[in-house]
Amino acid sequence: MKHWDIEAVAWHDFEPAKVDRSLVPLIKAAAMVERNGEDYARYLDNVFPDDPDFQEAAHHWAAEEVQHGEALGRWAMLADPGWDFAAAFARYRAGYQIPLDAAASVRGSRTGELIARCMVETGTSSYYTALADASTEPVLTTICRLIAADEYRHFKLFYDHMRRYLARERITLPRRLAIALGRIGESEDDELAFAYHCGNAPAGARYDHRRCTALYMGRAMTFYRFRHVERGVGMILKTVGLPPRGRLSGLAARGAWWLIQRRQRRFATI
Repeated sequence: MKHWDIEAVAWHDFEPAKVDRSLVPLIKAAAMVERNGEDYARYLDNVFPDDPDFQEAAHHWAAEEVQHGEALGRWAMLADPGWDFAAAFARYRAGYQIPLDAAASVRGSRTGELIARCMVETGTSSYYTALADASTEPVLTTICRLIAADEYRHFKLFYDHMRRYLARERITLPRRLAIALGRIGESEDDELAFAYHCGNAPAGARYDHRRCTALYMGRAMTFYRFRHVERGVGMILKTVGLPPRGRLSGLAARGAWWLIQRRQRRFATI
């Protein structure tokens, strides 16, 4: 059961004058990635074919992800009335697909798959919190806060199942850490970059992965504050089995904040 409904959002409160134009391209890209949740549920069905409890939870998760995409896409069409979300999403689906025919996790184990899902939910929970804090347009602020809360619940869902599988598979701490860091590094793959392209470039335009990655990441990183990074780092450490608070967490958060600022400056030069 969803925790909120798209029709319950106060769409009539939309204030065009308060739209931050630098946010609109990011919302368009995010709408397509979120809307693609059904494909991820199909992939997870393949990875967990004998776990009906997890499959049911994954399908509830996917339904909420699809709603996130629909809400973000609807807002983007209010902010840019000439934009066609359905057409942009169709181009995205035609050009980007996850491995739906996979019979096992691309992470090497079910525990690894769930660690990777925890990393995604950590990133999205932090990201939408940052966007909500940055936005002054009331409808977008509401949507981003609702999504951020969902994403944190999704983190807990995948974390609880990860702990269950870890007790069986017992993969080592270094391996868990490698999977987590590897999934974080995939934020620069085609999933987000191609979504940015489909959402913001005219139909038929040539896709430039490097440029789209720089445009998306360079803009997105400007909205983070240290508190968002600090919270995300705690969730990452908790996932891999390290203390989420304390000296290690503090050092890791400061290191992550430095890295984000460095990468943002690098992307700005591309």
